Amino acid sequence: MKKIILAIAFIGLVGCQQSKMGYVDNVKLMNDYKEKIDLEAKFKTKVEAFSKKKDSLQQAFQIEAQAFQSKAQKMAQKKAQEEYALLQQKSQFIGQQLQQEEQQLQLSSQTQMDSVVSKVKEEIKAYGAANGFSYIFGGGDGGTVLYGKDTDDLTEAITKILNDKYKK
Repeated sequence: MKKIILAIAFIGLVGCQQSKMGYVDNVKLMNDYKEKIDLEAKFKTKVEAFSKKKDSLQQAFQIEAQAFQSKAQKMAQKKAQEEYALLQQKSQFIGQQLQQEEQQLQLSSQTQMDSVVSKVKEEIKAYGAANGFSYIFGGGDGGTVLYGKDTDDLTEAITKILNDKYKK
């Protein structure tokens, strides 16, 4: 009887394989991922160029509005009102154009950043499957890992893989 109980206990222990687990510091991974860094730099440049364009358009319009004010004093009231209405239309048109361009820039940035995040998730998944992990948790700010052994931290290994693939 004791042999049967020991055999059942042994089978139970063998059957309960431990799951291999690790974690990734999401914040550190994204901050160290070269493609994300390059994407942010690219959009920073685009935002700066957009800001300069916006400033120059606003400045040019301001000069035009000041010139109109000077000219309007010498015009007939009806003619001044007509030109003022045209100036207002131009101002609205410029404002709408700038708003559309800014929204397009934001949408493009978000779409490309979402693509980077998808690549990172796929690489983590591939790494886990290739290395026999049952679970890989996300850590960092707002992550699900409150504590983990340094030996279970996969952040650097996955960051290296991602950056090596990005270089190619």
